[in-house]
Amino acid sequence: MAKKPMTKSQIADHIASNADITKKLAVQILEDIAQLAYKEAKVGFTLPGLGKLVLVNRKARKGRNPQTGEEIKIPAKKVVKFRVAKACKDAVIAPKKK
Repeated sequence: MAKKPMTKSQIADHIASNADITKKLAVQILEDIAQLAYKEAKVGFTLPGLGKLVLVNRKARKGRNPQTGEEIKIPAKKVVKFRVAKACKDAVIAPKKK
């Protein structure tokens, strides 16, 4: 059976037990980090060792309707992207053997 991703409650439990704080305080810290990330994403928000939230401008482009094959215009828009830090990649993905 596949392992499921951690929930907000499980993350708060883990932080609370490791930092010796209450679960309520750990939840508040998580919420504060999320709110700060939303506010600062326009200029870039970095979580050291994890990655960076950045706002990116996508150019207008041509695409295809997958059902009809008809060519369509996709307008330019702004999107939020998360760029994973090298330290995180190295910790999660095993290095290739030579």
